[in-house]
Amino acid sequence: MPNADVNRAGSDISSPEEVQQQLERILSSPEFRLPERAGRFLEFVVTETLAGRRDYLKAFTIAQAVFGRDASFDAQQDPCVRIEAGRLRRELEHYYLTAGVADRVIITIPRGGYAPVFEVRQGAQPADMPKTVQTASLLPPGDDWAQAADAVSREKPNRRLSWHRYWLSAGGAVVVLAAAVAMLQHLKSFNTGNEIPSGAVGRPTIVVERFESASGSGVASDISQGITDDIIEKLVAFNDIVVAAALPHNRDGQLSQPIYALQGSIRLEGETLRSTARLVRRADGTVIWANNYDADMKVQGLLQTQASLAEDIATAVARPFGAIFQTDTANIAGSADAFSCTLSYYSYRSEMTPQAQEAAKSCLKHAAEKRPDDSNIAAFLSLTYLDEFRFPYQLNTKPTAATLVTAKQLAERAVQLDPKNARALQALMLANFFGNDSTEALRAGEAAYASNPNDTEVAGEYGLRLAMSGKWDRGCELISEAVGKNAGPQGYYEVGMALCAFMRGDIQAAELWSRMSDLNYNPMHRLVLLSILGTLGKSAEAKEQMDWITARSPALILNVRREVVRRLARFEDQERFFAGLEAAGLPVRDDAPNN
Repeated sequence: MPNADVNRAGSDISSPEEVQQQLERILSSPEFRLPERAGRFLEFVVTETLAGRRDYLKAFTIAQAVFGRDASFDAQQDPCVRIEAGRLRRELEHYYLTAGVADRVIITIPRGGYAPVFEVRQGAQPADMPKTVQTASLLPPGDDWAQAADAVSREKPNRRLSWHRYWLSAGGAVVVLAAAVAMLQHLKSFNTGNEIPSGAVGRPTIVVERFESASGSGVASDISQGITDDIIEKLVAFNDIVVAAALPHNRDGQLSQPIYALQGSIRLEGETLRSTARLVRRADGTVIWANNYDADMKVQGLLQTQASLAEDIATAVARPFGAIFQTDTANIAGSADAFSCTLSYYSYRSEMTPQAQEAAKSCLKHAAEKRPDDSNIAAFLSLTYLDEFRFPYQLNTKPTAATLVTAKQLAERAVQLDPKNARALQALMLANFFGNDSTEALRAGEAAYASNPNDTEVAGEYGLRLAMSGKWDRGCELISEAVGKNAGPQGYYEVGMALCAFMRGDIQAAELWSRMSDLNYNPMHRLVLLSILGTLGKSAEAKEQMDWITARSPALILNVRREVVRRLARFEDQERFFAGLEAAGLPVRDDAPNN
């Protein structure tokens, strides 16, 4: 929800002309450093919003008006609008931290869309007085100008800014009080001393060492410090880990959780910024992950390039199913501490067997008894129960209403313990989705994504729920983002891409994505391929899939309508899917049994 110090009102609005004047001020400023196309992008979305056409600001519209794309433009295949919007958000942040620090009108483009938000800063305080700054919306009274998740994303301050500038964040303008609260939350995870912080015991710790400067110049040294700070800022949003600037220990001097060191270097070669990064297990010095990155600073500029590299490195290191959650599974999983149970969950999701699911559930139950106030444990246990609804034909489960109640209570408990925990919000999203409350599901998903947009599992699952709820454009954009970052178990989110292509009528691409998915992960994946093959008229290949499902998962055949309706919210999407199944030779019953 909007911050208490930000009011929707027009009492202090001079006129829409004031917004237009602010737009011209930004575009003419030397601190607005993006190319002409970015200026056209900003001018187009501001002008359209002032004209009352904000609902038409979609990727397709912007691609045609700003980038000269034709009617065949596909946002999934051509990410130009999404990439340019990300650059524009960062450049607006830079402008309001420099030339626009005292500007009355603030223009931001919140994540999750392309429609700008206009605000007026009232009663500005001197720069050395970090007091509350009030703002009022310049949007027409009927516009829903801010979502709760956008407010969450705007509460994360940049650690390198001085205190008097903390009222600005990456998403737009916020009050100093909200930024201070966010900073306190930040310091809970970022450990600058040697003692393990309360609540962090049992989670793996990453000690972020300053990236070395291989170039030797002053500029390279500044970049090395900046990219180190940016990586820390990105990492602290991941609740599965603890981020530290020094090697931690507990009170008796013994390390109590896995410790990793993130090391790296940067080198400037003309306009190219080269970076190497590696994750080292401190116990034995083993390098468990390493990668090289090259970026052309002429494309994005120095600050944007630095931030983009930091995001890539942090995501690769800390993402679910990533290096940390694969390497130590065999050695650590088994005891009922928080990290072992987290490893057990990720291991089970990769194996996808009833035995692995039961082992993970048992571990998490014991951990929840030992640490009832651990938000992560409650969230993972909720997800394990919810998987009985998501994968019943793979796990041989028979989910009940009581199971769903338990899962939702655990998710609500996890969110209560930590309202900004992306994993907890993800669990709440899925609990509401399978409880047939799509509105609350998407609300929780939006908050989860805003809390940590670099969490690939959140991006993928939120994208799936958006798409299946009928919001295919935005949902498929997030699924594509997740696939591009190697999210989830291998071949999991590819089935989402298959559905996206299928629903937009690109059936050949749908088949390709479907065959790229792990068809043995879940019988529902084969059902998707079956509908696609039926639509394409490939009867022989469809029969192969039908025979497989009939032999391995006969219960799915009996309950196919219920399972599809449970997932696809819109009637037209259901009918398109059913038509493919019928064409493949699978009659779809109207009254499937409830077993």
